[in-house]
Amino acid sequence: MERAKISRRELMSKGIQVVSAGVASAAWVRARAAGPGFKIGVCDWTLGKRADPAALAMAKRLGLDGVQVDLGGPKDGMPVLKPEVQKVYLETAAKHQVEIASLAIGSLNDFPYKSDPQTERWVSDSVDACKALGVKVVLMAFFAKGDLLNDPQGVEAVVQRLKKVAPKAEKAGVTLGFESWLSAEQHMDILNRVGSPAVKVYYDVANSHKQGYDIYKEIRVLGKNICEFHAKDYGDLYGKGSIDFKQVRLAMDDIGYRGWLQMEGTKLPLGLEESLKYDEQYLRSVFPRVA
Repeated sequence: MERAKISRRELMSKGIQVVSAGVASAAWVRARAAGPGFKIGVCDWTLGKRADPAALAMAKRLGLDGVQVDLGGPKDGMPVLKPEVQKVYLETAAKHQVEIASLAIGSLNDFPYKSDPQTERWVSDSVDACKALGVKVVLMAFFAKGDLLNDPQGVEAVVQRLKKVAPKAEKAGVTLGFESWLSAEQHMDILNRVGSPAVKVYYDVANSHKQGYDIYKEIRVLGKNICEFHAKDYGDLYGKGSIDFKQVRLAMDDIGYRGWLQMEGTKLPLGLEESLKYDEQYLRSVFPRVA
């Protein structure tokens, strides 16, 4: 096929367009910058290192600021609740100069907080673990067996249990982050019924988008009731899939959010590490460390 001829004027015009696009992109980031910036971490289960301190060294190698650490499972005795394991985490974090960003109780997906008595102890003990590790947020998962959609009795049980543990969390300065398939309005109903500043929403943009919610509107509706975010996209690498992270940033600006975004990778077409590096670099372009 014959190659089309391009005049010098057309070439210069295209060059100006490319430069202008780059300048516009940089200007967009500067225009959205206001106050302190963002920190980008990764869930330890995304790294294949659930409840494993080695996740901290791997996160550092990937250029991340920290790790969201899962408490582990009951079969292993919920290892991150143990003082000797916490000591290893603190030493490893100091060695690699990477943060323990927040904790997570993924086992609540298999052992529902709404019905399993032992989970009340786990949540209470997670507050102590947060204090020991210098962490302010613990994610409570409500998926799989713990799902609360169309389960008013389950919601009521969760509300009553949260009311019991919330005073302890308040005193410790710890936030219990509620992540589920529920809408912003349903989450707000639970928060209002619990009535504690220590209970907030842990917002996962991809989960809520998958559920059909307008995530950019929901972020604004929830506002200061969001304690932390999962950055995730079920469609592709970040910036190529179904989540418009620039619109997420605009919504965050509107509610005054600055803090952690935890990458929870679901699409890893370049392999684990290369995909996470790509996602991290993309997120940094939208959510800079120093805003």
